[in-house]
Amino acid sequence: MKLKFWGVRGSIPTPGRSTVRYGGNTPCLELRLDDDELIIFDAGSGIRNFGDDLMNNGASLNAHLLITHPHWDHIQGFPFFKPAFISGNELTIIGTERPEKSLSQIISEQMDRIYFPVQLHALKAKIHFQPIREEGELKLRGCSVKTMYVNHPGFTVGYRLQYKGKTLVYISDNEPYDRRVAGNLSNFEAVVKDKYESQVGDPNQRVFDFCRGADLLVHDATYTPEEYIDRVGWGHSHYLFALRVAAEADVKQLCLFHHEPTHSDEKVDDILRKSKKEVKTRGYKFECEAAAEGMVITI
Repeated sequence: MKLKFWGVRGSIPTPGRSTVRYGGNTPCLELRLDDDELIIFDAGSGIRNFGDDLMNNGASLNAHLLITHPHWDHIQGFPFFKPAFISGNELTIIGTERPEKSLSQIISEQMDRIYFPVQLHALKAKIHFQPIREEGELKLRGCSVKTMYVNHPGFTVGYRLQYKGKTLVYISDNEPYDRRVAGNLSNFEAVVKDKYESQVGDPNQRVFDFCRGADLLVHDATYTPEEYIDRVGWGHSHYLFALRVAAEADVKQLCLFHHEPTHSDEKVDDILRKSKKEVKTRGYKFECEAAAEGMVITI
């Protein structure tokens, strides 16, 4: 498997001189299986460049798009994904929905004529929707894909993909679960809270177990520990928690992801430098890198 990053930033696109090296696009990852089958993770602004690349290379599209959750930074690029406008292409969108709103409604409403000039029904590609209504396992393109609700406002999932003996875990948005403050947070789903509260011991053990033994873990590392103090309940991790998840789960490689939009390249460099120092000091066995647009990792 080969994983390529097209968008690594969180919350909002941040183009400019200060983000040139790591990139300013919001989440989108391209996963190529050994037979060149395609799985896409998230449809942030990075999916626009990915779509342009497909078009420039004359490639047709037959793929699955796995969306972690429908916050803007994870779906905002879809209306600009050119392959979706081409007849003969086919895309299956997998993601969470709400009791009061289906996955197809969630995706189509951001393309309502109030907000966008072209509506979903006008796309010429065949678009299929496969909603996630509970944690479980999917079979697609020769892969086993497990889903788990993570600690982020709304129904948000992490994906664990296993293929030919290799394992990739993608958790784009996830906050350390703290029972001391969870009861005061109203923007998290009760169903998800219950899953954490029912965990014996450390409620984050369910995350550690989900990531267990992964060859590559891509995990939210939005904040520094100092920044996180004032952002409890926003649904994101600091880099020390990402390191802890990787260590507890005994993964082989960790990729820090969902960079804070105000963080410059130099700030991400500093976070990576501190992370690698922590890995060495604590004797962790995994490799640690920071996700950057254009980065390719062979799993």
